[in-house]
Amino acid sequence: MSDAETLNPPMPRTNPDLLGHEGAERCLFDVWQSGRLPHAWLITGPRGVGKATLAYRFARFVLAGGETAATPDAASPLYLAPTHPVFQRTAIGSHGDLLVIENGDEGGGRKRREISVEESRRIGPFLTMTAAEGGWRVVVVDSADEMNRAAGNAMLKLLEEPPARALLLIVSHNPGRVLPTIRSRCRHLALRPLQEEHMMRLLRDQRPDLEAATLEALVQLAGGSLGNALRLAEVGGTELYRELLGLLQTLPELDVPLLHEFAGRVSGPRAGESWPVVTDLLSQWLTGLIKRHALGRDMPEIVGGEAALGRQLQAGANLAEWVEVWEKISRLSAEAERSHLDRKQVLLNVFHTLERAVRQPAAPAG
Repeated sequence: MSDAETLNPPMPRTNPDLLGHEGAERCLFDVWQSGRLPHAWLITGPRGVGKATLAYRFARFVLAGGETAATPDAASPLYLAPTHPVFQRTAIGSHGDLLVIENGDEGGGRKRREISVEESRRIGPFLTMTAAEGGWRVVVVDSADEMNRAAGNAMLKLLEEPPARALLLIVSHNPGRVLPTIRSRCRHLALRPLQEEHMMRLLRDQRPDLEAATLEALVQLAGGSLGNALRLAEVGGTELYRELLGLLQTLPELDVPLLHEFAGRVSGPRAGESWPVVTDLLSQWLTGLIKRHALGRDMPEIVGGEAALGRQLQAGANLAEWVEVWEKISRLSAEAERSHLDRKQVLLNVFHTLERAVRQPAAPAG
């Protein structure tokens, strides 16, 4: 089986396992034990590191009555067995005291771009109702970044005057996009990128079909995000990364036919997730190039050849010029998404921008 074939990973609400966030889990457990549980938590961190998994884990723990329903231990004090009735009802969305707010399907397999005010307004009536099982009412918002301003303002009113025994668990990939007034009314819990050892263990568990070299490359490319690693594996991300490096190696004399073939393939109607993966990988690589240029270090070897390529490109432009190139490419990519520009043409323009940067002799720095 190739790394482009899909094995479905567990969704956060059905995932009983959490690895690499023992400190965050212990924090939630200790606050619960203190009897002074804040009514709202903002759980932040990069995409795919386990924020929603932790939110559902704590939601199940609270709905099951806390320590009396689980078997706490030093590593996993919030663990609830998948055979537990609360776990099973939460997994299928039938628990009467749990409400999930997320951007659902708008039809045709596409997800809505944002969480509407109508969705947000469901929270108030839900929390003011008597708990169906005599305990807590819990809301999971995944994610707050996708709430429009009206939806955020509707939730803010609840945060100002929360009902008793009500708990909001709010996930955010980018807390800077969340209303400051919401952030100020929540207890903040930040999750860090996963360590490589945890990434490797989780990735082996969820993609046992992948070869060791592919697993190691995915761990390096994913930046501590299991979700990102699984997305890369699904679309053959390691091969796309190799193709990107191959194109960069033709600079300053671009292999134009090869570029057109690649750009057409990853931007067409059947490209699926290939397009965002390619743009993310290219942005990530250029960011790393600039950082290591500033520090006088080589690029890390992931699939081989990165260090030599980095030195080749760094010699073509000084640090200030590379920063300028990165800013131009970032603006172009952002505009492409906002204005729905032709993706193939955007990628062609990105590479021609790179070509111009390294074709001319590097100007002295300073």
